[in-house]
Amino acid sequence: MMILLDHIGKRYNYEWVFRHLNFRFETGNPTAIVGANGSGKSTLLQILAGSMLPTEGQLHYQETNGQPVPANDFYRQVSFTAPYVELIEEFTPLESLKLISRFRELWPGLSFTEITDWVQLPLTARQKPIRYLSSGMQQRVKLALAFFIQSAVLLLDEPCTNLDKAGVSMYHRLIAHFTRNRILIIASNRPEEYDMCSNILSIEAFKPASPSSHHTR
Repeated sequence: MMILLDHIGKRYNYEWVFRHLNFRFETGNPTAIVGANGSGKSTLLQILAGSMLPTEGQLHYQETNGQPVPANDFYRQVSFTAPYVELIEEFTPLESLKLISRFRELWPGLSFTEITDWVQLPLTARQKPIRYLSSGMQQRVKLALAFFIQSAVLLLDEPCTNLDKAGVSMYHRLIAHFTRNRILIIASNRPEEYDMCSNILSIEAFKPASPSSHHTR
């Protein structure tokens, strides 16, 4: 699959976050979106996910054979996680996986238990309401819900938030085993989160000069 950005721009009120962004995201070429805090990395990721519209420009989605993917159907191809994505706190991790499996196909051949094994959730945490889990355990649940949905596009915003050293190692194992045939896009300023990316997109290169640019998201 391929995502083509054609002069994408985003503005809040009268202030441009970025403009004239042209880029191509492809399967097998993982890309990191980097830039200072507040530069617009998360904004761009949300536009790519389809949860936010650009102010100007167009996004084009294509299959590998060049067949266009209708924008209205693209959401079926995406899985996404970010620090601001909220979990259903009354559910256990296993209940969360079972719920999402009613709407999206999960990774073939893996049981709910095997998925929680991959993200190294302790047995005691799997049956506990998410509200009682530590922030690190909740992040593991978020990664499970992103990585193990069958999707052609995987979008990760600061994926190692609240993870300890063992959690970061777990994240790298997920990257190694479950991203080969996907478009992988990571928004981050931490090299340990995106050191596997062959492409680097600096959002700063598309920020218009403005004396008030520090107000952008």
